[in-house]
Amino acid sequence: MGATPQIETLLKQADITINGSRPWDPQINSDELWRRLYAQGSLGLGEAYMDGLWDVADMAEFFNRVLSSDVAAGLKPTANLIWQIAQAKLFNMQDIARSKRVAKMHYSETEAYKASLDRRMTGSCGYWPEGVSNVDEAQEAKLDLVCRKIGLKPGQLVWDIGCGWGAFMGFAAEKYGARCVGVTVSPDQAAYGRERYKNLPIEFQVKDYREFEGKTDHIVSMGMFEHVGHKNYRTYFEKARQVIKDDGLFMMHTIGQHYSSDTIEPGLDGVG
Repeated sequence: MGATPQIETLLKQADITINGSRPWDPQINSDELWRRLYAQGSLGLGEAYMDGLWDVADMAEFFNRVLSSDVAAGLKPTANLIWQIAQAKLFNMQDIARSKRVAKMHYSETEAYKASLDRRMTGSCGYWPEGVSNVDEAQEAKLDLVCRKIGLKPGQLVWDIGCGWGAFMGFAAEKYGARCVGVTVSPDQAAYGRERYKNLPIEFQVKDYREFEGKTDHIVSMGMFEHVGHKNYRTYFEKARQVIKDDGLFMMHTIGQHYSSDTIEPGLDGVG
């Protein structure tokens, strides 16, 4: 799977050449980019960049040319494009093997995340109630809100789906006396968390959420559901129901929208 002639023509109109020699010409590192683009539109394009599937030296000029030439408006489905979109829809792009490969590309540079995240290395957005004035405080406010929402009590066991570097688990253990077990597909995240929280009742498991076994009082999941994929939604919630105790609470934090992405015309201007 590669770029369709339609995409090449549209980019040419913007004076952009795939794998060209100018700073604004995108360099394609993997043909997986096209499957992402055809299936997910602009979201797929952005996440493919984060995953190292493509690169460009002058990102600002690349998007300046794309937007000025209105490339997205010209990207209408053709028979070939529709077939490639259908292929992307038929495959489970978030299977266990693929999720672990993505982790190696996306979460292996812990030092870079240290430079850009708060002091706890917390993912997803913060919470800014009155009196909060910086990112560190906003992230702790969010973690505290999550603990209060699930009614966390000392000694209770919480499963963190997609625990990252352990920010929630560290906070819950330190401030609420909780025990925590988290899953991450990144060995680097687990190694960091195990060292940082080695004196707390926290366990890091390097595995996909579908591979987790056990029973817990509560479940939390923050900024991870976006990576599950619609083909795995039922499996995700069935796993949560299997793990949580009958009187437990499951708190999921994610990003939503008021329409189904399956109803949007595929293209650079939306999620297809």
